[in-house]
Amino acid sequence: MSSGRHHPNADNLVLQINTRAEAMQQHWVAPSRLGGMMRGSPMVILYSPRCLEYAAAGHPENPERVRSAVAQLQKESHTWVVPTPCTEEDILRVHTREQIEAVRTGAFEDADTPFFPDIFEIAKLSAGGAMLAAEHALTGRPAFSLMRPPGHHAERNQVMGFCYFNNIAIAVAKTLASRPEIQRVAILDFDCHHGNGTEDIFCGDERVLFVSMHQSPCYPGTGIVSGANCINYQLPPGTGPERFLETLDEAITRIRDFKPDLLAVSAGFDAYKNDPITQMGLEIETFHEIGRRIADFTQPVGALGQHALPCFAVLEGGYARDFAKCVEAFVMGWERG
Repeated sequence: MSSGRHHPNADNLVLQINTRAEAMQQHWVAPSRLGGMMRGSPMVILYSPRCLEYAAAGHPENPERVRSAVAQLQKESHTWVVPTPCTEEDILRVHTREQIEAVRTGAFEDADTPFFPDIFEIAKLSAGGAMLAAEHALTGRPAFSLMRPPGHHAERNQVMGFCYFNNIAIAVAKTLASRPEIQRVAILDFDCHHGNGTEDIFCGDERVLFVSMHQSPCYPGTGIVSGANCINYQLPPGTGPERFLETLDEAITRIRDFKPDLLAVSAGFDAYKNDPITQMGLEIETFHEIGRRIADFTQPVGALGQHALPCFAVLEGGYARDFAKCVEAFVMGWERG
């Protein structure tokens, strides 16, 4: 998501390297066995401290967001897994070769999305986190990729809105290409800003249903109309928890009617009432309720004939001081239902 402000040029960028990266790395190990999906089972969280290794002075999408969320979630019991980068073949399922080269070399122009020397590799790692989250979901464990940069504004051939590659689109496309049992995937995007990139990539693809709940008017100015497989819920500035959750229920009904084999969630936390670049009215507790309702839908308890729906989430936006608390609330609601 974009603030609409211009940020420093590449020459003035300040790289902030996490000096604890090597020490932290030893704590993130992939589990050798994965359990079945059940209420109360530890969530798989995909994270690498490498994603903290870029920053621009004054930019709202900064390393402290994820660093603070990791510290908050470490207080609870989760399964932490280090992702590996996606391949260029994975990226090419949803982006052009020109976009890959632009991110590699810095040959793109977007005032809100600066070029960094290592951003190509870090962006591949973030997309790899989304892909691995999908894989864990398909083994029966809910999974959340807590990585940056975000991705839902990156269009097929356009870097924008803090996003270089579209992480969730890369994960969905890889799953559809490699898992023949997965024929239909739904994407729920509750970031405050419309996921224009995800819509651009999947518009017209009958295998994918994209459902977005976003503030309007707001950056990037898209998501005004709905199409056959792209459903857009426009929410006015100041929307509070009650209306937001009513809209979420309607969105989940549309997704249920689609009968997906997998649910992918673009999890943005910038609809929080104190977010500095949006004008929505959600409370921290609202994100717990969002997580709980996703759990109710994907992990039904005692519902005759209903089976668990594999589900994974990918971090998008959210820039308030309470960002970590919002993320924790969402994870707790989703994990414990």
